[in-house]
Amino acid sequence: MDWSDEGIFLSGKPLGEANLIAEILTLEHGRHLGLVRGGRSRRIRPTLQPGNMVRVTWRARLSEHLGGFNVELMEANGARVLDDPRALAAIGTLGELVKLLPERDPHPELYATTLHVLRSFGEPDIWPALLVYWEYQLLQELGFGLDLSACAATGVLEDLVYVSPRSGRAVSRDAGAPYGDKLLALPGFLLNETAPLRETDIAAGFALTGFFLERDVLEPHGMKLPSARERLLDLLSRGQAAALLA
Repeated sequence: MDWSDEGIFLSGKPLGEANLIAEILTLEHGRHLGLVRGGRSRRIRPTLQPGNMVRVTWRARLSEHLGGFNVELMEANGARVLDDPRALAAIGTLGELVKLLPERDPHPELYATTLHVLRSFGEPDIWPALLVYWEYQLLQELGFGLDLSACAATGVLEDLVYVSPRSGRAVSRDAGAPYGDKLLALPGFLLNETAPLRETDIAAGFALTGFFLERDVLEPHGMKLPSARERLLDLLSRGQAAALLA
């Protein structure tokens, strides 16, 4: 059996001297593994860079087999950011967190958001917020979505600025004011993509999604947030501090 699809190369594991077991997030077939013969060669290696968009054909005798990939480069997203440590850390974060998805289970909306993040690295003031939204969307795909539709305490729809760490539901400014130190900040761009970004929004967004990813998804399996994500947050923090001092 065989199929063709587009996908994003995530990572590769060497097999022997020349071959590679590739992990690719595909549009219609989800996160999928396959053998790339000669995948460690000089000819194919530039194609198999994390973040690159590829056209793949997968073939196997039976569906449950590992199978083999033929790959063709479509977009060199990874190669374009080799000198950008923040973008490289973001690609590493995406590659690690997407492994939380069940293998061969398609998630077309998350795939589209992944591509959006990768294609936005030329806009350094925008893509960190897109990555926060990607993590927010990942929580939804994993069944741990946050409810940001209305205040958990009063039902109001406006001025939602907190999230309850207990329920994952939004809380309005007035209702949450007495408990502000116990609630998580809700950055406005998660509610409205056109909302202006404040200086604290990116850090607050990563703190919000990171809290629920760690508590609800990772800790029950003895896992931690990726080291690439920690590196990314450190780089973003340094960049913001440098901008304030400039």
